[in-house]
Amino acid sequence: MRTLAPRTPARTRVRAAAFASATALLLGLAGVPDAHAYADARADAGARPRPVTLDSLAERTGRYYGSAVDNSELDDTAYADLLGTEFGSTTPGNGMKWYATEPQRGVFDFTAGDEIVAYAQAHKLKVRGHTLVWHSQLPGWLENGTWSARELRAILKKHITAEVRHYKGKVFAWDVANEIMNEDGTYRENIFYKTLGPGYIADALRWAHAADPGVKLYLNDYNVEGIGAKSDAYYTLIKQLKADGVPIDGFGMQAHLALQYGFPNDMKGNIQRFADLGLDVAITELDIRMILPSDAAKLAQQADWYGQVTKACLAVRRCVGITLWGYSDRHSWIPPVFEGQGAALPWDENLRRKPAYDAIAHALATAKKGE
Repeated sequence: MRTLAPRTPARTRVRAAAFASATALLLGLAGVPDAHAYADARADAGARPRPVTLDSLAERTGRYYGSAVDNSELDDTAYADLLGTEFGSTTPGNGMKWYATEPQRGVFDFTAGDEIVAYAQAHKLKVRGHTLVWHSQLPGWLENGTWSARELRAILKKHITAEVRHYKGKVFAWDVANEIMNEDGTYRENIFYKTLGPGYIADALRWAHAADPGVKLYLNDYNVEGIGAKSDAYYTLIKQLKADGVPIDGFGMQAHLALQYGFPNDMKGNIQRFADLGLDVAITELDIRMILPSDAAKLAQQADWYGQVTKACLAVRRCVGITLWGYSDRHSWIPPVFEGQGAALPWDENLRRKPAYDAIAHALATAKKGE
């Protein structure tokens, strides 16, 4: 995804946070006929009741609910503590990208990624790895170099192998190749495509699998939530990869949505067709932006969309989880990138829940167990 400029890694913090969240704090849900689902979610195998969180609600359905985080955000104590209690997984926003992990050719630095992994382990969160191959945020030595196909292939293999081996057993999934298609379904002409051709995608998946046979391997992109030229291209590619015996386990739909562009109403059917290929599907970078200022009507529409995304995932057994791209407007990437837009996340700048939170929680709580 397109993100903010690289951020300076912060000191690792291990915080034991107590997040007392009673059912009554789930605003607007007291009168819901299916409110018994919340009580079910609070029971922890007969032990002391667990706080009701998005992840505890998602866990009832066999899914996870997560949020991305950047290293600098761990300095925000209140933000980091809420992340560690509300969610079941996290994705490093920048710390595992190529510029951070191999800033000089053959010189690896996993400091930023390791910090987020340590934070996740301390808070019992799973980690999605993001991302091994992407056209953006490449180090200057790679992006500005002149490479033969043989040289670039060796560089790519070494990078993927080193990073996946380093995080073996510490991440449960990798976004192996990110944003490799144009909107019209043609291949993005990044440095790898121009030098190696489309075969680099299969090679990247094979090398990642060789480095960690137990990790789930994904392709990941935006504007693929509905059925169209771009998602069709991924469908065709993945079908061919599977036919060729290339190891691929999942498809990531980023889901950077915007109220002004309309909701992808065929999202459920699109998720289902990828699942029918034998893939897991994940919503990997969810946010729903609006033209500012926000108002009650926009927030209500946003809440409805968050509910619809959640229900679309819940409707397909192999939709395994949802990740917000940061959970609060306090640290959103959107305002600096999309001028005049924002308010995209279920918590506001003050870490207060918005109507979107209630819509997500309601959709999760009223789903059947194990649905």
